[in-house]
Amino acid sequence: MCGVHLLVDSSAKDDVAITKMVESCTHRGPDHAEVIRIRRGIFLASNRLKISDLRDEANQPISNQEQNAFLSWNGFLYNYQDLKNQLLEEGVVFKTRSDGEVLFHWLKEKGTKGIAAIEGMFALVFVDLISSEIILARDPVGMKSLYFYQGENKLLCSSEVNCLLKAGGGKKGFDTDQIVPFWYLRTSLPTNSFFKEIKELLPGQVLKFDLDGQNISQLKIPIHQRSGEKETVPDQTVFKQRLTEAVLTHFTAEVPVGMILSGGADSSLLYHIWYKETGVPLPSYTIGFEMAKGKRSSDAKYAANLTKTMGGGNQEIKIGPDYFLDTWEEYIAQLDQPVGDSASYLTWALAKEARKQVKVLVSGVGADELFAGYNRHKAFKAYLKHPQLWQNISSLLKHVPLWSRSYQKFLKSIHTDPSRTFINFAALNPVPEELGMSLKKIYPFAGRDFKNALAYDQNLYLVHDLLKIHDNACMAHGIEGRAPFLDWGLIKLSDSMSEELLLSIPAKSWIKETLVKEGLETIANREKKGFGLPILEWYMNHSAFRNKLSSSVIAFGEKYGNFVAQEWQPLFKHPEKHIQNNYLLLFNVFLLSDWINLNAQ
Repeated sequence: MCGVHLLVDSSAKDDVAITKMVESCTHRGPDHAEVIRIRRGIFLASNRLKISDLRDEANQPISNQEQNAFLSWNGFLYNYQDLKNQLLEEGVVFKTRSDGEVLFHWLKEKGTKGIAAIEGMFALVFVDLISSEIILARDPVGMKSLYFYQGENKLLCSSEVNCLLKAGGGKKGFDTDQIVPFWYLRTSLPTNSFFKEIKELLPGQVLKFDLDGQNISQLKIPIHQRSGEKETVPDQTVFKQRLTEAVLTHFTAEVPVGMILSGGADSSLLYHIWYKETGVPLPSYTIGFEMAKGKRSSDAKYAANLTKTMGGGNQEIKIGPDYFLDTWEEYIAQLDQPVGDSASYLTWALAKEARKQVKVLVSGVGADELFAGYNRHKAFKAYLKHPQLWQNISSLLKHVPLWSRSYQKFLKSIHTDPSRTFINFAALNPVPEELGMSLKKIYPFAGRDFKNALAYDQNLYLVHDLLKIHDNACMAHGIEGRAPFLDWGLIKLSDSMSEELLLSIPAKSWIKETLVKEGLETIANREKKGFGLPILEWYMNHSAFRNKLSSSVIAFGEKYGNFVAQEWQPLFKHPEKHIQNNYLLLFNVFLLSDWINLNAQ
């Protein structure tokens, strides 16, 4: 794990610019930092977080004895041992046990064609002086981000946007075109950052540049079927087998490993399988809330009941409005790109405490996207059974105020186009026509309606919300985040499920069936809870939180309110009148307002 940095600038006479990038990314790699000058005008650098082979010999950037190939990368290879065995047969000699050295030799021997065989989470920069190429690549799942700036005879690349800004990239500043997408999606649009000139590689994207930083070509790498893995009929047995393999892979490290444990189905099953297979207890961490009315979150109770029989100690991290306000500015300062999901703050606060004990945090992220676990998936199933009927009902009743907020959103989201209907379901509110058409351009149409909807969730919400949260929040505290449900074997299993199977079985049925068979029926039957702050409760009962949120929303409206539709203008004038029905949206505006003030002025 590390921060990845590249500077190509023929006018650069020293390493000052890339050194600024490295210094601003210490949190991603607190164990070692190094800048190397490859040749005049080309610099490569890394911030290293030591996870495998902790010796200095495994530090980055990695190069060969001839000094004609160089690698800086961030990630974890799931199949590095298979790749290493193949390279050993081809005569490659290794000096370390690190997966980074395996990746270096693999790229040196195989070039860009070899990237498709790499299985894992990664973002990399590889410089090959023999072929006169610079390669930027990101894993097909989108686990790790990689941003770049190209212009003014420069090519800058880094794990974080802030690092590029420190080196002089993105001078044109804040991109107001991302305000509307953020309003509905809680993120910027794919490929875009919140700075006009800084772009992000898409999952699976590989870009080639010459040594002057000029683009040569690009290609897309898919998630491939594992070597030697036979096609099987997807069922609960196969799911359990592949999940067990994923757990044993992702929980293994040479440093202490812990778990984000909500007490829900996904994280509980991961913890249970690990302990059943190894007998090794792990530290786990659960968020608990200090509620104004004396209520307590049940997550900690379920997590404690699970771990106490396994010798592990679950730690409840209590979050109240006072703690939130005390740490908010620190969180915003470490938020590289704004994501309006309050789960981002909670993951950051949890990692802040977990770093005292562990350097790897495992979570259950990805299970809902692969196995249709969200309420919007349930709603879309209902819609697909009788689309014309729902279109008729929607046209008659979507403005009737007697319905609940969730039912009104369902009715307002109905569209004659199934893809537009799901785009609306997946957004905070039904999206305007222009944004809807833009999102339809990136909507997948490789399968039938429900399969397409899951693929859309995996490509957009998972990558640009959840995974960005997971990586940013963990790496802000020098922790590697891992997600076993996004192991490639499980992704391919999900992809092999037919439309008919997905529509016929309950949400995440294999996860719940496995829990029941393992004696964890109570967790299997637990009502699904969202992972987010009690925004409405705090707003209604804590004056300082209410004043902070309201003042930021009002300030945003004064400066940027004209970028959103007229129907939303009343929120900027009197947030307190709209908090009941729009607390998620108001929190998003609050976050974006404070992030702009601190990072984008």
